[in-house]
Amino acid sequence: MADKSKHTWNATHLPDLAGRTAVITGANSGIGLTAAAALTGAGAHVVFAVRDPRRGEAAARTVSGSVEVRRLDLADLSSVREFAAAWDGPLDLLINNAGVMMVPEQRTPDGFEMQFGTNHLGHFALTNLLLPYLTDRVVTVSSGAHRWGDARIRFDDPNWTTGYHPNRAYAQSKLANLLFTLELQRRLTESGSAVRALAAHPGYSATNLQSHAASPAARVFMKFGNRFLAQDDKAGALPTLYAATQDLPGASYVGPDGLGEMRGAPTLVGRSPAASDPATARRLWTASEELTGTRFPLETAVRPG
Repeated sequence: MADKSKHTWNATHLPDLAGRTAVITGANSGIGLTAAAALTGAGAHVVFAVRDPRRGEAAARTVSGSVEVRRLDLADLSSVREFAAAWDGPLDLLINNAGVMMVPEQRTPDGFEMQFGTNHLGHFALTNLLLPYLTDRVVTVSSGAHRWGDARIRFDDPNWTTGYHPNRAYAQSKLANLLFTLELQRRLTESGSAVRALAAHPGYSATNLQSHAASPAARVFMKFGNRFLAQDDKAGALPTLYAATQDLPGASYVGPDGLGEMRGAPTLVGRSPAASDPATARRLWTASEELTGTRFPLETAVRPG
């Protein structure tokens, strides 16, 4: 019987990353930690950008290779600015991995709905603030949830001040991740930058992300799914690693190749029509600039959208 591992892309196929530096948000657990271990194993220096430095330090000690831990709370724009202001020197790779999922209604310190504020706005601000240092690419972790129901950007009320629904708010944040990637790549191309923006999703992967769902029934279902249906975090990290290291076009979206993109080897996958609309992507970018007070740093080179 043929050895399938020789033909299926996995972390053993990573290129030599010696001399390269990566920042991974939420690297203290789940696919973020798995991705960090794989990248350091290939020679990269990885910065764990985490909300709780003590947990980050504990996680970093489980990884062999060159690592450091820095505090970053994506739900707090002052923390995002502090992290970016402390950065010095080239940054090859930014992996926007951290996130919250289907949580009870909460507000960030800046007044944003927690999922939109953390999953999208925090990463939007971080990317723009670090972009002057970036040399290679930005990978933003989205989800198949961007297709859920009538997933759309609620431009009239993106922070769900009325009618909050945890699943729909999560879907909006993941749709925002893809629209952000689409518009970021447009701006990078028009500015003449060699940096690429890509997105990835892990399929159905067993991590602790699902344990904070607002609905008790959802938590029970996900506990069952994590045990019997999901792939492990090593497999779940592969689309992120593939997007981070392979020669792919800007704005590519990587996910598992199995049924329903739930599990399998990494491959290029499609988006929903809502996630492919350039006009919506530009509108979201403008709204995100206004909400975060951050702008694309190469703005003068970009033609108006």
